[in-house]
Amino acid sequence: MTSDAPPADPAAASPPRGDAPSERVTTLELFFDLVFVFTVTQLTAVLSDDQSWAALAQVVLMLGLIWWMYAGYAWLTNSVSTRGAARRTFLLGGMAGYLVLALAIPDAFTSTGLAFGLGYAVVVGVHATMFIRMAGAPVAQAFRAIAAANVLTTAMVVAGGAIGGDAQYALWAAAVLIEWVPSRLRGGSDLRIAPAHFVERHGLVVIVAIGESVVAVGIGAAGLRLDGELVLVAVLGLLLSAGLWWAYFGAEDDEQAERALAAAPPRERPAMALDAFGRAHLLILLGIVLVAVGLKKATGHGYHELTGAQAAALGGGAAVFLLGDVWFRSVLRLGRSRWRLIAALGALATIPLGSAVSAAVQLAALVALLAAALAVEARAPIRAGR
Repeated sequence: MTSDAPPADPAAASPPRGDAPSERVTTLELFFDLVFVFTVTQLTAVLSDDQSWAALAQVVLMLGLIWWMYAGYAWLTNSVSTRGAARRTFLLGGMAGYLVLALAIPDAFTSTGLAFGLGYAVVVGVHATMFIRMAGAPVAQAFRAIAAANVLTTAMVVAGGAIGGDAQYALWAAAVLIEWVPSRLRGGSDLRIAPAHFVERHGLVVIVAIGESVVAVGIGAAGLRLDGELVLVAVLGLLLSAGLWWAYFGAEDDEQAERALAAAPPRERPAMALDAFGRAHLLILLGIVLVAVGLKKATGHGYHELTGAQAAALGGGAAVFLLGDVWFRSVLRLGRSRWRLIAALGALATIPLGSAVSAAVQLAALVALLAAALAVEARAPIRAGR
């Protein structure tokens, strides 16, 4: 797909700072992302152990909190260089907070809620300090209102973790709503987006998270005899993960997203980025977590029925991923997504196949569905041109 928009002004695309960050993601940021993806692995473990509605609610709440601050760090390194010992030390401190938080995830709603909250407080504190002290003056000033809201939600997370019970659910749910629901960046902002770095950073965390779904197959296969059934399910699981990758990257949507951000007026980019790379990617990551749970349970049991919850995780996860991807493409106007919407509905329709027939049949149906939708979508521009 080509764009009719005029070339973006390189000066407008870059943060207004003398010590500007790299236009590409640094190895320190990749290191940070690996620690973040450990939290995704922990969320998958929670749902793998318990496929109840309560466990799903816990995962949604924790992912909402965790992704908000990961996105905050993506915005941070988009505006603040990671060069220099002081900045790198601060980022390592944020990584330590994420590690503590991740270790607390499995029992966050029973015994380690306070540890989760304190780790979250470190993550928020490092983020606010770096943004306010190390970003350019206009950016730091624009961030202060967001920092105040982050301090409020952090207090709610810490209090909820300390109290536990229904109060924890209520406080953490309120914190997630405060973070994600208001459109605080609507109407323009002095926050600045460097498109190349921003798109690459989010793309990398998506591909690492998709890789976690492949790891789930390996974990599910641990200790099992390598026979035809295991090979079949493993290959189908890999093809499903590849289908998710193809949906996100295969049509060069990441490159088109970079061009879309660059073409937008600088003051409109923050609101666009919040919708496309914040809210929409929250669904994308939740979909990956659910698919990983389904793959882990399907591995080694390809010719047997899944439970209703396991089949729902597999089909529902693919549907949630596709809906997030459609939202992402819609915000950035990356092209029509009708066939992806149809595939999302079709993914939900595969749930009875897993629970009534077998895991392998549901996996094969999901792979065929994704392949067909993406193939038809890829041919659509050719037919239109003819």
